Amino acid sequence: MSFFERLTMMMDLEKEIAAIKARNQKVEADKAWETSMFRKIAILIITYTFALILMFLINVKHPYLDALVPTLGFYLSTLSLDFGKKIWLKHFYRK
Repeated sequence: MSFFERLTMMMDLEKEIAAIKARNQKVEADKAWETSMFRKIAILIITYTFALILMFLINVKHPYLDALVPTLGFYLSTLSLDFGKKIWLKHFYRK
């Protein structure tokens, strides 16, 4: 293998490594967003707002209280999914 072939191969490897690092940064950022408290709170606020509007549209007796039901359901599902994920990773996940 000539010097230039080796140099070309090294340059290609450096490009691949840079692409992998860029992808890893994006994956880490996506994971940080998915698990962030800001995201959960934003979804809770949006869920409550839409549920509240629906409760007013269908004329429920206590719309502010009743709109909490789907909101709390979402919040509880985020807690149980973390717990379920840990169990699944420990007992069922195989690479």
